[in-house]
Amino acid sequence: MTTTDDYAAYIASLPRVLAGAAALYRDARGRVLLVEPNYREGWALPGGTVESDRNESPRTAARRESAEEIGIDVPLGRLLAVDWSLGPGRPPLVAYLYDGGVLDADRLDAVVLQEEELLSWKLVEPERLTEYLPGAVGLRAQEACRVLESGGGTVELENGRRPESA
Repeated sequence: MTTTDDYAAYIASLPRVLAGAAALYRDARGRVLLVEPNYREGWALPGGTVESDRNESPRTAARRESAEEIGIDVPLGRLLAVDWSLGPGRPPLVAYLYDGGVLDADRLDAVVLQEEELLSWKLVEPERLTEYLPGAVGLRAQEACRVLESGGGTVELENGRRPESA
C-alpha cells in the first residue's frame, strides 16, 4: 500500500460530521425571521447544509440558502454562534449562525419564498424562538440574539447551550 493509499484509508476511517449554516435576519423591532418548511413540522431559520461538492464555506452556504429560500442575497455579518449538536439518527452537526442584519420594511415586503421547500415566513420575538424552533436550534437562535444585544463575541455552544467551561 502506498502512502497515498494509507492516507485515503485514514481519511475514510474518520467519523462523519455534518455542517449547517443559517442567517439570523431581524426587523427594526428585533423580531427574527423564521421560515416554515413543507418537508417537516415546525419552523426554521433561513439556511441549510454546507455542500462539500460545491467546496463552499459555511458563510457561503448560509448566503446561498438565504438567496434560494427567501430571495435575500446580501453579504452576511459576523459569525454569532457555532454549535456542536448531537441528534438521534444522524451524525454530529456543526451549525454556524451568521448575522443577516436588520431588514427594513421594503426588504421584508420583497421576501420571495422557495415554493419547493417553504410554506410561509413570520417574524418572532427572540424570547419566543424556542416555541417555534425545535431543540438546539431555538436555543442557538436565542443565544445569537443575546450576542447581538450585548455586543459580545461569537458564542460557542453544545446542543444550543454554553458549555460549562466557557
